[in-house]
Amino acid sequence: MRADPGRTCRVSTERTVPATPDFERIAHSANQLAEAFRQSATASLQPFEQAGQGTALQGAKLQGGDEIDEMTRTLTRVAETWLKDPEKALQAQTKLGQSFAALWASTLTRMQGAPAAPVAQPEAKDKRFAHADWSANPVFDLIKQSYLILGRWAEEMVETADGIDEHTRHKAEFYLRQLLSAYSPSNFVMTNPELLRQTLEEGGANLMRGMKMLQEDLEAGGGQLRVRQTDLNAFTFGKDVAVTPGEVIFRNDLMELIQYAPVTETVLKRPLLIVPPWINKYYILDLNPNKSLIGWMVSQGITVFVISWVNPDERHRDKDFESYMREGIETAIDMIGVATGESDVAAAGYCVGGTLLAVTLAYQAATGNRRIKSATFLTTQVDFTHAGDLKVFADEGQIKVIEERMAERGYLEGARMANAFNMLRPNDLIWSYVVNNYVRGKAPAAFDLLYWNADATRMPAANHSFYLRNCYLNNTLSKGQMVLGNVRLDLKKVKVPVFNLATREDHIAPALSVFEGSGKFGGKVDYVLAGSGHIAGVVAPPGPKAKYGFRTGGPARGKFEDWIEKSTEHPGSWWPYWFQWLEEQAPERVPARIPGSGALPSLCPAPGTYVRMKG
Repeated sequence: MRADPGRTCRVSTERTVPATPDFERIAHSANQLAEAFRQSATASLQPFEQAGQGTALQGAKLQGGDEIDEMTRTLTRVAETWLKDPEKALQAQTKLGQSFAALWASTLTRMQGAPAAPVAQPEAKDKRFAHADWSANPVFDLIKQSYLILGRWAEEMVETADGIDEHTRHKAEFYLRQLLSAYSPSNFVMTNPELLRQTLEEGGANLMRGMKMLQEDLEAGGGQLRVRQTDLNAFTFGKDVAVTPGEVIFRNDLMELIQYAPVTETVLKRPLLIVPPWINKYYILDLNPNKSLIGWMVSQGITVFVISWVNPDERHRDKDFESYMREGIETAIDMIGVATGESDVAAAGYCVGGTLLAVTLAYQAATGNRRIKSATFLTTQVDFTHAGDLKVFADEGQIKVIEERMAERGYLEGARMANAFNMLRPNDLIWSYVVNNYVRGKAPAAFDLLYWNADATRMPAANHSFYLRNCYLNNTLSKGQMVLGNVRLDLKKVKVPVFNLATREDHIAPALSVFEGSGKFGGKVDYVLAGSGHIAGVVAPPGPKAKYGFRTGGPARGKFEDWIEKSTEHPGSWWPYWFQWLEEQAPERVPARIPGSGALPSLCPAPGTYVRMKG
């Protein structure tokens, strides 16, 4: 569950290349760049040198090394299928040759001063080639179209390869997308007219600034590159992010429980517990007053409680899914009862926090301790059949590699999960920042969403292993085969009302996956499809700037396409629609509750201490 900003910094197209570049200045910058590169290379070797000295980094390896090995094996398997059929391979090569012949003919026509239709054009949403010179200059147009032709040919080779299973094909498509993103001509000075123009204008000073930032990012990552996406020093908890007033009223080894201060005289009698994912921090729902879902809920007269998960370390290696259920959700419900006197709660879960909430509902249904009276799921999967691109990391071999890595320290580093999420949209979330920072030499702007995106959290070994194996690999929850606390879980026994939100462009919890998961519950499910993606579709406040809209159509039955066709489109935010649904479950109101004034005194102001722990 990571940021989807869709932002790219660009240099104005109004500039002109100097008539005579300052070659002396360029040569001076080149010498400085060579020295800076040497220093950066030294910094990147730091974890390996420490490992050789027998430190805690014993066994350190190149960042992404496991993924590179898996990518090589996967793409090799695809290539082998083509080599087994020489005739089909020859046809594919001939098709590629014909495309390049057409491109050469088109380029020669343009060089002779005549117009020529392009052989390949980028997709409308692809902003890498937006600069006018990519089309106006025949040389760069040739580079661009050559890249597009070769990339689309390679994608077709993967799509039409015979003799490979669908999981291997899915992995090959994913890894090919990473390669094509990495080797795009838009990433390099000599093949990008915009970057070349800037470098000549500045005499290479942009590369020097970029190398300085590269050194800083290598040092920040202990020798592993962490590409900055925003100004990490521009935000303060409680002031710029995590801003809604409240109090921490309980703390244990796994979580702090926050109760938010009311702003209305009366509140709904039934309190609401929000279960965020533990793979990143809860304040994505409370970035600032203008787009805080938590703050908006409070303004509607809801007593809101939020779990703030600990950022685990080696002490938490044995905390598993059952621990997160018992010490997290069930303990939070107990403490809400102490604080408010209410035995029943409504609950909302976001992403994997929603998966844990569904597990808890099934456990309560099996044991008869049914204290959660309604459930809201925000971009949550319970059926992982169509789990999207993250599923490429979840086969037996790769999970074993992850488990071996987690066994060394007792947790999975937050940076590795952050990298996996960024790889879902490499052009927007990786290479646009590599180019902007290290080639343009421009520091990224301050952006709260990207600050949250960079605020990575670790995963305890036992919990993450259970999640990967039972959800992504074996899909046991949807099959009624998951066992927790010696209890077999059956979602069909969950009869409470369910509000199930999906988002149309979600790469993490695809809309189809959420739709099919709706049918696993035993009660009434209201499936709602919002616009945009995993983050923007959820953090979509009401108001004149609400731009995505949402669709409603009642229960998720039959085929997804049929539901879409019969559903109703609504303008604006889904938040008011959801509140109406929640209020209908239990409309009774009581005087507003002040956090810390009851049986549980305040331990500290929100957002607490666990959210400040860095990964």
